[in-house]
Amino acid sequence: MKEKKMLTCDGNQAAAHISYMFSEVAAIYPITPSSPMAEYVDEWAAAGRKNIFGEVVSVQEMQSEAGAAGALHGALQGGALATTYTASQGLLLMIPNMYKIAGELLPCVFHVSARTLASHALSIFGDHQDVMACRQTGFAMLAEGSVQEVMDLSGVAHLATIKSRVPFLNFFDGFRTSHEIQKIEMLENDDLAPLIDQKALAEFRSRSLNPESPVMRGMAENPDTFFQHREASNKYYEAVPEIVREYMQKISEITGRKYDLFTYYGAADADRVIIAMGSVTEAIRETVDYLTEKGEKVGLVNVHLYRPFSAKDFLAAVPATAKRIAVLDRTKEPGATGEPLYLDVKDCFYGKADAPVIVGGRYGLSSKDTTPAQILAVYENLALPQPKDRFTIGIVDDVNFTSLPVGEEIAMGDKGAFEGKFFGLGADGTVGANKNSVKIIGENTDKYCQAYFSYDSKKSGGFTCSHLRFGDKPIRSTYLVNTPNFVACHVQAYLRMYDVLRGIRQNGTFLLNTVWNEQELVANMPANVKRTLAQKNITLYTINATQIAQEIGLGNRTNTILQSAFFRITEVIPVDLAIEQMKKFIVKSYGKKGEDVVNKNFAAVDRGGEYVKIAVDPAWANLEVENKIDHNVPEFIDKVVRPINAQMGDDLPVSAFVGIEDGTWPAGTAKYEKRGVSAFVPEWTSANCIQCNKCSYVCPHAAIRPFVMTADELAAAPFTDTVKAIGKTFEGMTFRMQVDVMDCLGCSNCVDVCPGNKQGKALKMVPLSTQLSEAANWDYCVEKVSTKQSLVDIKANVKNSQFATPLFEFSGACSGCGETPYVKLLSQLFGDRQMIANATGCSSIYSGSIPSTPYTKNADGRGPAWANSLFEDFCEFGFGMYFAVDKMRNRLVELMTAAQECPDCPEEAKSLFKEWITNKEDAEKTVELEAKITPIVKAAADKCGYCKQIEPLCKFIIKKSQWIIGGDGASYDIGFGGLDHVLATGKDVNILVLDTEVYSNTGGQASKATPVGAIAKFAASGKRVRKKDLGLIASTYGYVYCAQIAMGADQAQALKAIREAEAYHGPSIVIAYAPCISHGLKKGMGMAQAEQAAAVACGYWHLWRYNPELEAEGKNPFTLDSKEPQWDKFQDFLKGEVRFASVMKQFPAEAQELFDAAQANAQWRYNNYKRLAKQQWGTDVE
Repeated sequence: MKEKKMLTCDGNQAAAHISYMFSEVAAIYPITPSSPMAEYVDEWAAAGRKNIFGEVVSVQEMQSEAGAAGALHGALQGGALATTYTASQGLLLMIPNMYKIAGELLPCVFHVSARTLASHALSIFGDHQDVMACRQTGFAMLAEGSVQEVMDLSGVAHLATIKSRVPFLNFFDGFRTSHEIQKIEMLENDDLAPLIDQKALAEFRSRSLNPESPVMRGMAENPDTFFQHREASNKYYEAVPEIVREYMQKISEITGRKYDLFTYYGAADADRVIIAMGSVTEAIRETVDYLTEKGEKVGLVNVHLYRPFSAKDFLAAVPATAKRIAVLDRTKEPGATGEPLYLDVKDCFYGKADAPVIVGGRYGLSSKDTTPAQILAVYENLALPQPKDRFTIGIVDDVNFTSLPVGEEIAMGDKGAFEGKFFGLGADGTVGANKNSVKIIGENTDKYCQAYFSYDSKKSGGFTCSHLRFGDKPIRSTYLVNTPNFVACHVQAYLRMYDVLRGIRQNGTFLLNTVWNEQELVANMPANVKRTLAQKNITLYTINATQIAQEIGLGNRTNTILQSAFFRITEVIPVDLAIEQMKKFIVKSYGKKGEDVVNKNFAAVDRGGEYVKIAVDPAWANLEVENKIDHNVPEFIDKVVRPINAQMGDDLPVSAFVGIEDGTWPAGTAKYEKRGVSAFVPEWTSANCIQCNKCSYVCPHAAIRPFVMTADELAAAPFTDTVKAIGKTFEGMTFRMQVDVMDCLGCSNCVDVCPGNKQGKALKMVPLSTQLSEAANWDYCVEKVSTKQSLVDIKANVKNSQFATPLFEFSGACSGCGETPYVKLLSQLFGDRQMIANATGCSSIYSGSIPSTPYTKNADGRGPAWANSLFEDFCEFGFGMYFAVDKMRNRLVELMTAAQECPDCPEEAKSLFKEWITNKEDAEKTVELEAKITPIVKAAADKCGYCKQIEPLCKFIIKKSQWIIGGDGASYDIGFGGLDHVLATGKDVNILVLDTEVYSNTGGQASKATPVGAIAKFAASGKRVRKKDLGLIASTYGYVYCAQIAMGADQAQALKAIREAEAYHGPSIVIAYAPCISHGLKKGMGMAQAEQAAAVACGYWHLWRYNPELEAEGKNPFTLDSKEPQWDKFQDFLKGEVRFASVMKQFPAEAQELFDAAQANAQWRYNNYKRLAKQQWGTDVE
């Protein structure tokens, strides 16, 4: 056996590593959590890595998963070994082609990080719902339960598919395995190349379609022959189990690790056995070890080859002594008599003499943590006289009573292992630093290591928790760290939000990043934290990494400082070695971003020793902990929303969701979070304010707003700092710009856009700790100061628009997000009558992730009605909403028309009905008429039959503003067909495209909106083809309103385009430029608005409008709103974003050529726009 080569990697990298060896082409499309596999393959191909055949893999991103499956199918028919990577809804889109690929006996492997399917809600996390939806396709299905198994068995899938001709779906648990980092043994090309059946491979190639030996495939077949033809392939499936076993044995010979179709682990004479597959098998092994040490006879059958399911081999794996069997399924099939694996196991024992009692249970949906205590509950259930069947573990089901009682957690892993938890803020670098830490330890010691990362659904700025384990034995603990030796809290605000010390071991260590000095810390630290520190004898360290990062110039990136402090405090490896390795990883991680970034991070490493040890007062052990009860919030917020926000959602029982089983969630829950996570927030200087409201206009989170107060409102206010309100309609009133310091994410875009006056800007960023008193001022303004939007025309100009209350606030978007200011503006202009169909993507995640709903209601209880369907059908979904409303409104027309002849209908109602029928497409008029019609109809409903029918339809009287919102991935790529068709209908719907030029939500992959020269995932060497002009394509219909906007470049043009689009009686599309964290703005996302201005000024982005109504007036419908660009600044603009600048570092020979091409494309596009703007209209062309 050759010397082991170790690798510290996650499951996705392991699968990609093996698949690269066997692939000649890869057709890909991004989807969480499988995208990294494709990204690795793309990066390795760009770097020239060779596969087993001595070639570089050819990689092609397609427009959708369906497209990727189609391309893969074609590649297989063309004779190339092809692979793809997918999950969840993406896998479902591939199912039609999977049937074809299997039916045509084409060898290939789909690598799947198994993930939850969207049902009542979307979840990006892991279970087996997606792969179970494919078990009928004819694909063989191979399961792995750990990162090492992925490395070892992925090759089995590739080898077996070539030999058997049956395609394979190779799967492992999304996130729990795909994103878990482990130190494993690595397989290489020369390990696996000799195992390829060269004869079978040659036969595959010889069967490829080719005009040299033409055949026909994909024929249509009739009833006379289809059935028997379909049965002819059975022999191929019957051969699969033995072929898989043969290759597993060969892998075992190479690695020394034993594999089989079904692997038994436990007591040879076990009477209680669990059957399972996936990552839970590792936790079950820990539990089996624990129980067998106590003399209990228990075991586990680990399922690897799930399809074809070999009953003979399964029965051989189950001990003959087994009397009770529990089958665990990580999926849910409503209406079935049991979940799939459970039914398969029962079928194997059907009719067998002395068959064991078999029960089934569900666990771990959506990556729900499955711990040893839950597995113990399963074994305890099997020991009962009548074990519960159809049970659940990991939840408290107080409605259906399926859940098993679970006892206290018992630490079952290596007793000598180090366990650490690191609480961070999304995009503060905590997760990245911990990934590097585990690799440093893995690569520089003999220790085994594991890292796993839990997140909420917010973008950067959300909650993150890193779970790290290091030990001298292999780590099988496939669950979160519950009993840490070491806890680091990188966000001071978390002390009051979460129980960060929950489960910390006696004599453990706590590192806190805080701006407080020792005296302030003692004064402000919550009593529950103090009590735990004293009771558990915790060693407490603090460091002001926030200040250090500011001094170095790293902004809010405290990660490297805190990573350095971790290594210095714990000494898990020698400090000098840790410092050397951290700097090595800094070059690797940040080298593409330039020497300046590298040097700043080097400084951060050196300053990681500036921590202070704080004495823990033993008297704290007796502190009383108060449970604060806020009686001013709705019960749902108190009982459901707040526990979820406190990371206690696992404790909520099923009954908490009774009444909202369909996934409905109330509007406006985001305002109750009040996280206070930004270290710096804006402070308003009234003397410098010109009341332009630009700061409010650009705020991504609606956390700064203008308020106009009457004398009475001001008199009752807790503040006096106001100025005289400008404007005739505000006579006698005062103005205040109020900051919501607890919801602000500190991006500073407001400060950047503030023009101020001669004395300077009216806003500046200051420490949050100096502004906490503003929280009460904010509460007063939003609760006690009435909106004054009725006093102005909110659509007239930028200033007026901001007097409208935002009905989109405090979303989970990144700090400085370029998208949300547009979404917020729509809610201000049309929110009280707005319906929204949102594509899956960044905008759906920050707009609707439980428990936070940023869409809210106005004082009248009206607000945007929002829903998300899928990624690929968002336009059709929105059209369906419009279609339904249109039908209901036509019904109103019929009823109101018929009511004219009704003697019981009030005359006033008849008159209003006529007026409404005439003006039903006039939004403002319908608002006015609804206020008159609804009360009259309700009053007459018991007398007039028509009024009785009209009453439930009154909610359709007001003309709805139908908006369809999606990103460039949805609009340019996967949903383009639907977008095109919806525009072609000519119906009155509005599409807002939030164009970040990458797939932002899945990590920054290239789309057809990505310009030439930009490096993105799936375009590792820089994109080589120009950006699609979606707006111009749409304009060719001639009856679609189209616009391209960039708020930071021209606030008034953005407002005008949105206003015109909504007012146009027909389809509209507005394409909004949105800088994204994925772009790597060197100036930071606090300059996102300035980046838009720079993009337009240099000609990178263009502003224009196409209004078909102008053509009807004999005018040119195309208006170019951009000024002549300063082309000499174009390439400087590119170099200001890492997505372009990194091309110069990675591919210097091609960088200038790509940049020149990008500029030439921009000039070509601008010249085309100029020609369109100069066209002569109103005259016939001879």
